[in-house]
Amino acid sequence: MNSILKFVFLIVALILFYACSNSKSLFEEDQSEWFISGEATWGLENGELVGSITNGTGFIMTNTQFEDFVLSMDFKPDSSINSGVFIRCQHKEISSSTCYEINIWDLNPNQDYRTGGVVSIAKPLNYVETINTWNTFRIKMVKQHLQVWINDVLTTDIHDKALRRGYIGLQAQDDGFIKFRKIRIKEYREF
Repeated sequence: MNSILKFVFLIVALILFYACSNSKSLFEEDQSEWFISGEATWGLENGELVGSITNGTGFIMTNTQFEDFVLSMDFKPDSSINSGVFIRCQHKEISSSTCYEINIWDLNPNQDYRTGGVVSIAKPLNYVETINTWNTFRIKMVKQHLQVWINDVLTTDIHDKALRRGYIGLQAQDDGFIKFRKIRIKEYREF
């Protein structure tokens, strides 16, 4: 029995090592990895990426394209910001027609696309209140399957084959601020 426990421990350790080694941070100090566009101001403060805006729209985006991945992050929106996470963007711009836009906007006038929904594609399966508090996003995009969790509550579970690969962006729009931290991506690769 003792050798079985050692074997199980070894397997778990290898899985954890692989999971950690296959994951990387996004939007950190190395600005060659990303760029900023639009009217929003973006800055790193105490380990947090802060986007603020008084009018218009702006975004920060990776210079690398991603295909299949799990993207995780914490986010904290104020009560007035319209924000979102854009994945598989076809161009270095944000658009709900050339990206999957996972919305962050609890007070969206169209509640079909409030926080956790995918704009123009899927309304949230569950509503999660996120204003003025830290929340956790987990976004899993593998092949045609997109799943989104907020604070471990499933908000999106769809299949869509429109976009296969692209950039990742974070948005600040209209008025207010949004904070992000612990932004990590783990890519899936077929063996």
